[in-house]
Amino acid sequence: MTLHAGPTSQTFISQRLRLHYLDWGNRGKPPLVLVHGGRDHARSWDWVAEQLREDYHVVAMDHRGHGDSDWVSDGNYSSNDMVYDLAQLVHQLGVGPVTIVSHSMGGNVSLRYAGTFPDMVTKIVAIEGLGPSPKRQAEMRADPYPQRLNEWIGKKRAASGRTPRKYDSIEAAFARMIEENSYLTEEQARHLTLHGVNRNEDGTYSWKFDPHLNVWAVEDIADEFLYQTWAAITAPTLLLYGADSWASNPEGDGRLDHFANAEVIEFENAGHWLHHDQFDRFMATLRDFL
Repeated sequence: MTLHAGPTSQTFISQRLRLHYLDWGNRGKPPLVLVHGGRDHARSWDWVAEQLREDYHVVAMDHRGHGDSDWVSDGNYSSNDMVYDLAQLVHQLGVGPVTIVSHSMGGNVSLRYAGTFPDMVTKIVAIEGLGPSPKRQAEMRADPYPQRLNEWIGKKRAASGRTPRKYDSIEAAFARMIEENSYLTEEQARHLTLHGVNRNEDGTYSWKFDPHLNVWAVEDIADEFLYQTWAAITAPTLLLYGADSWASNPEGDGRLDHFANAEVIEFENAGHWLHHDQFDRFMATLRDFL
């Protein structure tokens, strides 16, 4: 059995930010980019990367404000800036077209990239990556825009005074991780916690992500522009959903109609992190698709 070294840590510059990514080696093999979700980090793909590294040149990025990437100075994170970051990563790698496997917020970003640069994407997998369902959007938009903007300013002001929460021990942070996702095995949760925290000077631990990531912009781009972007994707597209997740299945809510070439698969006994919750089934589905 071959013993592999772990991934190497690399950085690239995007909009003056120093962003971090992991390179699992094997340059020259088909490039595969792993794109994590909100308040997560690149190391949450380690199990996937371990299984695919023989056949692909696997790269996993840390979004701005996440993992070992820089935070933005004003605390404003927009999806389109993240699309720029992904475009910049692929551009700097100098490889392509690429295959993309993405989760949640990272799926939202990756699908926009795939529609904006259709020639640069061979295949794309997005786990619950379409953002809020039409029903959820309608609920949020039931409040007038000025009222929502007013609330957003209040939330941003509160976030500006919030320092990252400190945990006295790695065990306390681990307990919080388990509380957030009860489907995780103990081994998964420990790994995600270990790579998801920084040690502070006083010996406490804090999550790596920027606290401002808890406050998203009032409105993103207009629905019609998002639909145009999805419709422009030419790569075969696989949309995965957990049956026990809060996310809405696009097959039932009309969003699948905006894709030219997409298939939806739902996973039983899985929540929003179905690639952790049903890892073996996820890997089998992924290999079939790739």
